[in-house]
Amino acid sequence: MSHITRVEIFDFKYEVINLAAEGLHTHNHVAYKKGGRMQLSKYAVVIETNDGARGEYVAMWGGTRPALAQSLMLAPDLLGRDPNQREAIYDEFKRKLHHFDHMGHGPIDIALWDLTGKQLGASIQTLLGGYRSRLKAYASTFHGDRAGGLDSPQAYGDFAVQCREMGYKGFKIHGWFDGNPVEEAAAILQTRKAVGANMALMYDGACDLKTFADALYVGRACDEADYFWFEDPYRDAGLSAFSHKKLREMLKTPLLIGEHVRGLEPKADFLIAGGTDFIRVDPEYDMGITGAIKTARLAEAFGLDVEIHAVGPAHRHVMGAIRNSNFYEIALVGPDCPNNIPQVYACDYSDQIDCIDQDGTVPVPTGPGLGVTYDWDYIKRHTTAHHVFDIKDR
Repeated sequence: MSHITRVEIFDFKYEVINLAAEGLHTHNHVAYKKGGRMQLSKYAVVIETNDGARGEYVAMWGGTRPALAQSLMLAPDLLGRDPNQREAIYDEFKRKLHHFDHMGHGPIDIALWDLTGKQLGASIQTLLGGYRSRLKAYASTFHGDRAGGLDSPQAYGDFAVQCREMGYKGFKIHGWFDGNPVEEAAAILQTRKAVGANMALMYDGACDLKTFADALYVGRACDEADYFWFEDPYRDAGLSAFSHKKLREMLKTPLLIGEHVRGLEPKADFLIAGGTDFIRVDPEYDMGITGAIKTARLAEAFGLDVEIHAVGPAHRHVMGAIRNSNFYEIALVGPDCPNNIPQVYACDYSDQIDCIDQDGTVPVPTGPGLGVTYDWDYIKRHTTAHHVFDIKDR
């Protein structure tokens, strides 16, 4: 029987340009800054078995410092286990992290799926059950800035036009960090005016609007401009089903909530309580591909759509295996700055702004497992800490 003999976690740093953090001590709120340079950290997971199989995954938006700590906590418990018992591992790790937020679970689960796909010579999408080979994408902006990038409603409108001309069928606004409802509404209306009626527009409050009243004001601008969804409106952190149910009752624009609601059961409770129209899911945030597919099937059972958060090969495989999803999020993009995810691929895989084809779609990788080749020379060259868990050391 195949069993896990070694787990490695590579903690690495890399530099991004023309970007800067909002504050000195945060890397969560990042926006355009001409000439800016900042260091970011992510981590990679490698799982090896006694029969020579190897699963790999580099965490992207979910590769935070708290997630790394949780992955390090879980990794030793993989040793000696059958890597194909992903359902049993999912159940056990969910229990182990019930005092935490579960963020470190996802990258490990994804690496296990990559390992099994390579063992079987099949893509993860094939293992899940394929539905489509190409995904319609939308451009998801960086937050607004005051430095010559997305610094005005006009700038958002101009950038939306640029994205439409590239082939994007959808465009999502992340507004300014200070959450001024008048300014946010102006950007919403100006962007619709700029692109006309034939582009899907979304607005993500990113929990920056300060009050329910602010969310209602901005939501009514979304109504006026016929937005596809209104996401994470205000600073309850997207957690109160009651407040969002009230907001839904007062707006016509569908709400997209759930990015900060972790796991299948809480998402089901939020949905049943009437707190959302679309359900948000992310294989990095929601306990891996295993957890993301459970959520997608939950939404399907209720006749609702699930929208995949952020980018990555795991995200493409999940979306490629389900019917009830509309757009793949190219996150985050701006007029004159790169996506701030690490460039860790030695193949032609990309989630940069120019990754779409003329029809505004991206492919689901077709190779075994995740279907990507990681640039391990790059990862090791940027590694600041290397954690090894080996069955021989137990």
